[in-house]
Amino acid sequence: MDINELERIIDSRAKQDEIEGEKSIRPRRFEDYFGQEEIKRNLKIFIEAAKLRKEPLDHMLFYGPPGLGKTTLAGIIANEMGVNIKITTGPAIERPGDIAAVLNNLSEGDVLFIDEIHRLNRQVEEVLYSAMEDFALDIMIGKGPAAKSIRIELPKFTLIGATTRVGMLSAPLRDRFGMLNHLEFYTTEELARIVMHSADLLEVQIDREGAEEIARRSRGTPRLANRLLKRVRDFAMVMYDGKITQEVAEMALNALKVDPCGLDSLDRRMLTTMIDVFGGGPVGLETISAAIGEDAGTVEDVCEPYLMQQGFLQRTLRGRMVTGKCLQYFHRSLPGFGEQLSMKE
Repeated sequence: MDINELERIIDSRAKQDEIEGEKSIRPRRFEDYFGQEEIKRNLKIFIEAAKLRKEPLDHMLFYGPPGLGKTTLAGIIANEMGVNIKITTGPAIERPGDIAAVLNNLSEGDVLFIDEIHRLNRQVEEVLYSAMEDFALDIMIGKGPAAKSIRIELPKFTLIGATTRVGMLSAPLRDRFGMLNHLEFYTTEELARIVMHSADLLEVQIDREGAEEIARRSRGTPRLANRLLKRVRDFAMVMYDGKITQEVAEMALNALKVDPCGLDSLDRRMLTTMIDVFGGGPVGLETISAAIGEDAGTVEDVCEPYLMQQGFLQRTLRGRMVTGKCLQYFHRSLPGFGEQLSMKE
């Protein structure tokens, strides 16, 4: 793993040392979950209908960039349904026997949440097919001509999958989910409400302007907003009177090299390299990652979604290109860039 990835505060993927900390401020009810209004509205209806029928929810898939609340939503769903939740990840389930053991230990109506579900191996997927459709496990006993299949009935459960790369999910698995939900980046207003709520739980003094400053630089991602809140809290405690104001937030975030648009040193290095070395593009993903010394997966999964959403970057058939907004932001110009962009489109 690249040292830049280890040090990057704006990386929206969960860091190992903050997973437990997230649990203390993670919402447990829809009322405390801000953002994703359309998904919440639909889920409330599906949950109420399932409870009226006294049936488990249909299987569902959450997809979108990391840090947007997929795990949190799964926990809220289980809480609203009044059932237990079992949480695991795709890479942790290595063999069909692993998923069989997990499924066999579920109770009626329980929720099984599999994060990074796109990383399940094909053999495990095949076990899930009958489990999702028929609530049964088909297990082969023995080998060769003497082998026979045994079917084990399972309690009715709800599988909730989460992925940042829905395109990597196999079609047979994707088709077995009754509900597909795409999580969007959050607005500054929604993130400010999240920061205020988290500050209250953490007993941190913060005013509205300070929360909005943190929200503006959080790349539309609640996980980053909460992480930046904790770091700004440290600056406020040591260098000020402990209260986070806009001035304190600006000073702390500038010290952390997170600019007013939420870009950090890796984002800026990526974009300026594309401008200065590759003439604004088009340039391939592997070429960009090699030029800036960063893993291609980090560039594609963590950097690109936000940069594209903010209008700094676009993908073309021939590769990635910076936009006019990007050039303006970095006070750069490229001869004939407007004509070149039109040709690539």
